[in-house]
This record gives sequence, C-alpha cells and structure tokens, in this order.
Amino acid sequence: MTLTALPPLALYIHFPWCEKKCPYCDFNSHQVKDGVQGFDEERYIKALITDLETELPRIWGRQVHSIFIGGGTPSLLSPTGMNDLLSAIRARVNLEPGAEITMEANPGSVEADKFAAFAKSGINRVSLGIQSFQDEQLKALGRIHNGEEAKQAIAIAVENFKSVNIDLMYGLPNQSLAAAKADIEIALSFKTPHLSLYNLTLEPNTYFANFPPKLPSEDEIDAIFEQNLELLTAAGYKRYEVSAYAKKDQECKHNLNYWRFGDYIGIGAGAHGKISFPDKVTRQVRERHPETYMQAMESKGNALIESRDVSAKDLPFEFMLNTLRLTNGVETKTFSERTGLPLHVISKGLEEASKKGLLDDNPTALKATDLGLRYLNNLQEMFLE
Repeated sequence: MTLTALPPLALYIHFPWCEKKCPYCDFNSHQVKDGVQGFDEERYIKALITDLETELPRIWGRQVHSIFIGGGTPSLLSPTGMNDLLSAIRARVNLEPGAEITMEANPGSVEADKFAAFAKSGINRVSLGIQSFQDEQLKALGRIHNGEEAKQAIAIAVENFKSVNIDLMYGLPNQSLAAAKADIEIALSFKTPHLSLYNLTLEPNTYFANFPPKLPSEDEIDAIFEQNLELLTAAGYKRYEVSAYAKKDQECKHNLNYWRFGDYIGIGAGAHGKISFPDKVTRQVRERHPETYMQAMESKGNALIESRDVSAKDLPFEFMLNTLRLTNGVETKTFSERTGLPLHVISKGLEEASKKGLLDDNPTALKATDLGLRYLNNLQEMFLE
C-alpha cells in the first residue's frame, strides 16, 4: 500500500473523570471520589503533555486542524488547568489558526464564570450532554441535573462560545412521542447551530445491560426518529451523519475528520489514536485507568497497551465503517487516498450492497441510501473480510 498524501490530522484528549457514572454509559469514565479534589489535576495534565511529546516524532511537520476534549466530564477541569493544557499544546504542535477546539460538558458542572474563562483559554465549541429536559427522564437516566439546569447551561454556553452542540437521547425508558417532541422543541428554541441525537442502546458492561429498563418498541422508536427528523429539517438542520444535525456550514469538523478516515493523535487514559504514513496506517491504545495511565507516563514515558499497523485486509472495513455514517458519503477516490488500496478490493461488497438498495448507484461516491442508513450495521458488515 502507498498513500499519495496524508489525511488531515486532529488531536483527541481524554478526561476520564465524571461526577457520577451514568447507568447507560460505556465510555472510559471514572466517578470522582470526594468531589473534584478526588483527582490530581496538575499530575494528569503533566501526563497529558508528556504523552503528546511522545507523539511529536510521528507527526512532525503536520498541522493539527482540530482539538476535541472528551470524557468523562472535561468541564470539571479548572480554568487554570485548561489554560495550562491548551498553552502547552500550542507550544508543541502546529495548530491551524482558528482551529475548532471542542470541550464536552455536563449541565451539572456549568458555571458562567468558569465557561467565560474556558472561552478565554481558547475553547470555541462546547458540546453539552443534556440528554433530556424532562426531570423524570433525567432521573431514570441517572443524570445529576434537572431540566431547568439544562436550560440554564445552554443559555450560558450560547453566551460564551462561538458554537454549541446539544446532545439529546431518544427511545428513553417509557418515552412517549409527545415527550420526545417536547425535548426537540425545547432544544430548537435555543437555536444552537448543532444537535446530536442518539438512540439509547443497552451497551454491554453497563448497569442498564444488567438491569434493563423498559424501553419503547422498535416501531415506537422509529416513529420518534421520523418525528425528530421532520422537526429538525423544518427548523433548517441537515442530517449529515447518522446521529448529527447541523445548520449550514456548522458541522463538527473534528468528527467529520473521523468519519472521513482522517488521522488523530489520542492522548489521555484509554485514548485511541490513528496515524498514517506513506506506507502504512497505525493505531494505538493507551492504559484505561487514570491512575495506571499516569503511573505509566511517569515511570516509562508512555502508556501504550497496543500499537500496531492496520493490516491491508482490515483497512477496507475500517474505512467503510466510518465513511458510511455520513449521509453524503465520500468521493470514491477517497478510498484509495486514505487506505492506499485499489477500489477493486471492495468490489464484491459494493456490488452486494448496491443490489440490496443499501448503497447509492452513483459511481463517484461511496454513499449509503436512506435504507442503508436505516440498516447501517448490515451495510457495514458487507465489507468485513
């Protein structure tokens, strides 16, 4: 395989602590003990900076186009800590002027003064984990905020950041069509440029997986989705990815880079990274537990538990797994540009998917049909070796 050009490069930073572990969450997050002081902020930031420094030889000369700080709840960081972290990053990487810098936040950790300070440090986009505005639903989801706090958090975010995303869930325990509509209408009232809508699923190794709540039927969930799509379209939002909706030119650049099979440095506990070279594509995974991660960074200068070259037989599936999530897909030539492989290696999957009506017939694009997006897992599996 040979890449004719390297893809865009982003930076992902994982903050692994949260105030309370939600029963549906399968992310690498750990509940803070005894309040915010239960973690050593200075120690973790130092580990992150060391982690980034170990990656610099692998990305030398390349520009970073976006930063995403996810978790956990990164908004638990102090403004000083956030400023120190972003200053250290700017001193070490070639960050694109005006780069999108996103921070995830939960309404329970939103404070007006703190958000203003985060904005001054360089955060220009915030993603709020609202999930619902209904107190009963929030309680069922194990959230620490209520509906009014959710609204206050959005108002504060809109005042301080260039771009705001609202995360909502649907298909919630005992959720009615009317309740789902109310959530969307409240979210739309804030006129944020971006909304993410996730269907609640019972993930393995979560509390909900062991003690499942009563969820709406598939038909009820389909009705909620269709209602959501209609309301969002009428309000001027375009569905550009399976779970993401944006006003014109307001898509999340960082997430688009993932779906287009771009590169990203991943630092922090449990972070994943993907870096391309002219002759290979590599992946890394770091220690998941924050304490183990920090100890590894301090004792040996890296916390890798996996570092591998992606095999030629796995690259087609990894590429299609990502790009088929985009409603507009990608140009067909992107496959060879990002994998270094000829298109004919996926010809069997393309033919099968097209025959079943899951893939658009346009030869210049790799794009799922509406039916393909509906049965995305089935479509993606057609490209497994």
